[in-house]
Amino acid sequence: MSSTVTDFPKAISSTNKISAATKVHSWAMSDIAYDQIELEKVKSDEVLFFVLASASLIESGSDMYTSVLVDYFGDSDVANWLTGQWEHEELQHGESLRKYVESVWPEFDWAATYQSFFDEYSGYCTVNQFEPTPTLELVARCVVETGTAALYRALEDYTDEPILKLLAGNIRRDEVRHYKNFNRFFNQYNREAGHGRWPIFKALARRLAELRNEDSDCALRHIFEHRYPGVGTDTDQFKRISRAARSLVLKNITPDMMVKMFLQPLQLPGYVRNTVEKPCSQMMRFFMAS
Repeated sequence: MSSTVTDFPKAISSTNKISAATKVHSWAMSDIAYDQIELEKVKSDEVLFFVLASASLIESGSDMYTSVLVDYFGDSDVANWLTGQWEHEELQHGESLRKYVESVWPEFDWAATYQSFFDEYSGYCTVNQFEPTPTLELVARCVVETGTAALYRALEDYTDEPILKLLAGNIRRDEVRHYKNFNRFFNQYNREAGHGRWPIFKALARRLAELRNEDSDCALRHIFEHRYPGVGTDTDQFKRISRAARSLVLKNITPDMMVKMFLQPLQLPGYVRNTVEKPCSQMMRFFMAS
């Protein structure tokens, strides 16, 4: 699979800019008052530590993932936007979360954990994971952004620590905007590719099934190994923490939001969308909890 697949619309090239890709940097790390973190509200929350540390590791590997995506999409507006905005914002997410983790849990060796995580994680970031055409990969990216937006919405709702609530809200808004850009690019591409709802749905479903993939499991394992050196990962303690981290997110997730974002690329008629949204929300909650 490579960027030579014949699925790119002729109307979209690196010289034909789309307004969706206009740079918008809505916040900066300097906006976050890390020295005002209310430590007593988060310091003892070990499960929150694992969720935040895991997110910080995965987001910090975005430059490697960007290079794989850019190679796949070739000389296109998608690639320009990925390198000009998406990568910058994703790396800022990782750096800002890292600083929060290190501010609250300074005893945790983030740098060493990231290095061991990256050594394994880099093997997962390959073009073989992508959909067979750029158009369908764009719709799959919508699912990924739906998942990350839901994660940060869950964190925003879960915490009462003001700095973390602000940070999670900032990242969530970025992820929603990224979703909108991927969806707009998908619509541009699909006007020429002409994929019907069934192949689009299958691409959505495939990527949804991978939301609980090895990325978070990999991150949690490396965090556990560095948090509790010498204990190993095949233990009841690790399984307990992994389940608790998952539960923290699921108990605070907003399935209605996820379903609306998931269904958007299908462009269903209004009456159909209104009919299926509620049962889909129930199915989404069951799927994520299973």
